[in-house]
This record gives sequence, C-alpha cells and structure tokens, in this order.
Amino acid sequence: MTRFLKGTNCPLAEAYQLALLDLDGVVYRGKNPVEYAADSIRAAEAAGMTIEYTTNNSSRFQHVVADQLKGFGLDVEPWQVITSSVVAARVVAKALPAGARVQVLGAEHLRDEVTRNGLTIVDGPQDRPQAVIQGWYPDMTWQMMADAAFAVEAGATYFVTNRDLTIPRELGIAPGCGSMIRAVITATGVEPVASAGKPEAYMYDEARELNAAEGHDLVPKEASIAIGDRLDTDIEAGNRGDYDSLAVLTGVTNPTELMLAPAHLRPTFIALDLRELGEAQPEPVRDESGTWECRKASAWFENGQVHVSDPTSMDGLRAAVCAAWEAADQGAQLSEATVPVFAVEA
Repeated sequence: MTRFLKGTNCPLAEAYQLALLDLDGVVYRGKNPVEYAADSIRAAEAAGMTIEYTTNNSSRFQHVVADQLKGFGLDVEPWQVITSSVVAARVVAKALPAGARVQVLGAEHLRDEVTRNGLTIVDGPQDRPQAVIQGWYPDMTWQMMADAAFAVEAGATYFVTNRDLTIPRELGIAPGCGSMIRAVITATGVEPVASAGKPEAYMYDEARELNAAEGHDLVPKEASIAIGDRLDTDIEAGNRGDYDSLAVLTGVTNPTELMLAPAHLRPTFIALDLRELGEAQPEPVRDESGTWECRKASAWFENGQVHVSDPTSMDGLRAAVCAAWEAADQGAQLSEATVPVFAVEA
C-alpha cells in the first residue's frame, strides 16, 4: 500500500519534540549558512523543539562543528552534534566486551570516541585486534589499508563509520569513506557488519539515547523527526528506522527526484526550507476522480503524464508527488519526461 505525504494540525516544531537535523545542505553549505536556517532553528527551539545535528562526517570534532554553528548565531552544545564517529564507537562498544582491542583507521576524532567508550586502541594486526573500525581519513596510506585488511582476514570484526562513496571538497567531488573501504572489502571479501552513518538508522537511534543521557527523557520515535536534503541518506535512514521525515529543497534533493522517488526513499513531509518548521503541513487529499488536491493546487495522472495546476508552489509539488507515487505504484513508468517541471517560488 502506497504511503503518501502526511499533514499536521500544528507547526512541525510543536508536532515533534526532537528534530534530527542533517547539516550540509540543510544548515550550511560548506562554510556558508543556508538561508533562513538559523532563524528557523531558533524559532523551533523557542517553540519547545530539541535540535540534534546528525552528520556522516567522521573526521570533525563535535566542538568544531558546534563552534561553526555558533558562528551562525545558534546556541549549540558539542553533545548536540552527532557524528558518525560518535555513533560508530558506541556501536562497537555495544558489540564487544569492555576494554576490547580495536584497530582504528581514521581521524583523531574517531580514535577519541573509541577510547571514550572504554575500548583499547591497538597499533595493528600484530596486536590481534578483536575489531577494526574504519572512517574517512584523508591521510590514509596503502599500509594503513593493508593493515586493516590483514586484521579483518585474521578474524577481526569489521565496522565502518559510513559508506558514502563521495565527499564534496573545495576543488570538486573526492572519494569518500565508502570508496576507501572498498579497498579492504576487495582484499578480504568481507563486508562490514555495521555502518554507523546514514542511510542506516543507528545515528537516529543513538542520537535519541545521547539526548536522554543529558538528563532528558528518552524521546520516542513517534515524537522524533529526521530532517535532511538527501533522500538516499537522511530520508532512507528515517524509513529504515521507522521515523517520520522531512525533505527540504535547500541541498541535493529537487522536485523531480521527489516525484520519482521509490518507496524506500519517500519522506513524510516536504518543504522548501526550514522556515516550514514553524508551519502546519497541509495534507494532499485524493478525490473520487483521482485528482490530488493540496489547498488551492491540484495534480493528476493522465495519458502517461503527471499534470499539475501550479508548478510554482510547494502545494502543487505536494499534490504532484502524491499523484506520481500513486501512478508509479500502480505500474506506470515515470521518468523526467513524464513529470512536470517545477520552479518553486519562496
């Protein structure tokens, strides 16, 4: 059964207690803030919403990220920043006995988190590690990858911080952690038993536990919302973990991608930007003729095409998304040529 976009009777910041907020493409783009993000976050916090920032980046210390966000005018404590190194170390610590020997291939942040979680870092395969944990590390050498492979071949359990194949850098797109772990996988034939980063749901689960560790009650999943700009990481992680989610159009995701999204990448809500945390979300409704209506906009599927009454509004996009998802799940072959072109106005 197709799951369509939902609506809310009150602003999202009031409907959900905890926001699990992605960073790049949602709060900032590199060193620059995303428009309206900081003001919207402050307003959401004033409405009672708790914010935690989730990122697949495994190399930046939490306090470094927090300082950057403070530079945008946000009030952020380092514990609110949940990196894939934080999550990976906690996942390994839960899987191994206290003090277990771990070989770490990654940045200093990852090593700190492994130690913080009561595990013992060893130098290499000669120390018979019980686990290997690998993160993104720009200074990685062939010998480091070879040592990781030797340990995995000898029986060490293999963990990774994330499987992102690429990472944006100043000069363009560079190999990410996922590309680097391919070398170890190819050499050993062994896949990691767990990846801490999105699209796995570990990050959202651990974020809720870490929030509770700061003296708060554990926020239930149904009161938590995953927010991000990428369907294949942020939104998929929400779906895998049974979290509601919000996809924003300030980063990677675009209207066409939303309309063509397969079931496992479909968000609960869509928004132009984070300002909509302060708004109730309209729910598209299907009438007897098969037309989807969202406030004053409408969309329908006819003669192999998705049509929309207003290709400049978010409500038009919401209606078109539902019409496209319904058609696709009924067997229609949709493509960029069969869905409308949107130019959403702020």
